[in-house]
Amino acid sequence: MGNIAVLMKRQGHEVLGSDSGVYPPMSDLLAAEGIAIEAGFAPEHIEAAQPDLVVVGNAMSRGNAQVEWLLETRAFPFTSLPELVSREILARRKNIVVAGTHGKTTTTALTAWLLAEAGAKPGWMVGGVPRDLPCGAELGHDGGPFVIEGDEYDSAFFDKRSKFIHYQPRTLVLNNLEFDHGDIFRDLEDILRSFRHVTRLVPGGGHILYNADDSNLLSLLPVDWTRCISVGTGDNAEARIENFSEDTHGSTYTLVWPDGTRTPITSALHGLYNARNTVMAALAAGLTLCPENPASALDLKGLATYQGVRRRQDIRLNRDDLVVIEDFGHHPTAIKGTLESLRARYPGWRLTACFEPRSNTACTNRFQREFTEALALADACYLAPVHRGERYGEAQLDTQGMASELTARGTCTAAFSSFDALVDELAEATLTKHDQPRCVVVFSNGAFGGKLPVYLERVE
Repeated sequence: MGNIAVLMKRQGHEVLGSDSGVYPPMSDLLAAEGIAIEAGFAPEHIEAAQPDLVVVGNAMSRGNAQVEWLLETRAFPFTSLPELVSREILARRKNIVVAGTHGKTTTTALTAWLLAEAGAKPGWMVGGVPRDLPCGAELGHDGGPFVIEGDEYDSAFFDKRSKFIHYQPRTLVLNNLEFDHGDIFRDLEDILRSFRHVTRLVPGGGHILYNADDSNLLSLLPVDWTRCISVGTGDNAEARIENFSEDTHGSTYTLVWPDGTRTPITSALHGLYNARNTVMAALAAGLTLCPENPASALDLKGLATYQGVRRRQDIRLNRDDLVVIEDFGHHPTAIKGTLESLRARYPGWRLTACFEPRSNTACTNRFQREFTEALALADACYLAPVHRGERYGEAQLDTQGMASELTARGTCTAAFSSFDALVDELAEATLTKHDQPRCVVVFSNGAFGGKLPVYLERVE
């Protein structure tokens, strides 16, 4: 909401909002743009503003005072955020929509950066904090490319369609597809239905780029109304990743373009999944700039120093005997991929994983077996309290059961009822003399109870 408010302001609209609490860095950004935020959701805030349009975020639900007042009075028209973005920003653009269960933010930021480096003056909206772009959202050149993160979550309490249905894709990137968002979707088939719908919005002159290594996507593609290009590691992929390797400095591999052109890549990003994200971004940007010869449109040497998005494997402490990494991982597949990458980067090190179950799906037992399998790749595991676990009743993730199974399988594991207890035990274990250097990775899509700075202070 904040980034779109900024873009609306830059287009000449007067913008103000209501929220229960806005904090830095977003509060600083909004203040710098002259956007006022009213505290709380009193209907009087809307009535006093006399707006032309009210934009209702998807975090707002029935029972909210402003929502109820709008529905009762119909005093002002209202819309969802995705519908506003579609109408006010995307209608005249060559839109690149990046969708999938994992990697959306990284691939969106990469695509926007590659286009900017090529001088295309793109617009973008990234659902994170990119390190290599000046901000998380930019209008760009009217009529030019616009790169947007295509979230499959619902649009608003009155529009349960996925957000990406509104985004008018010309190029659609499908990184992967798994079950997630159990509070919105019933099962995998329910998500597949939404992805089928968005593929039907790509025009005949556009492109769909999809992961050839993902069986769920293979059940949807190719389609006959637009050009589809597969990306992967196998011979079945039209754009291939070959000779992948990684170390503590990053990764190297060869990008084989659909026409057979071979481009050696040196990247500061780790993991085979980030190689795939990079190839998707390069292909999307290249096809937008030069559909006939995308390989000729880009200089990929800058990937050697490209830093990515904050909280994606951020190294918070880097010593010869101890490395501490913060990661946004909240799905078992993402956690598994990161731990596999860390094994390759730090051979011979003791690998410790800390996991906070926080998303609406991660807090339930829907992925308990998958989380256990993923975390078994670590030598030690510390399981944080389930976020607001009382909401889930018998469906709550059983971290004690996970700890017992992981320990039996050789991963020394404990489940904690408080973050303070977890940090105490983790810090004590870290400071104990040992023969192996240690890599500690903290997985959370929240703040890990605000305790990561406390842990870092104790072990530095």
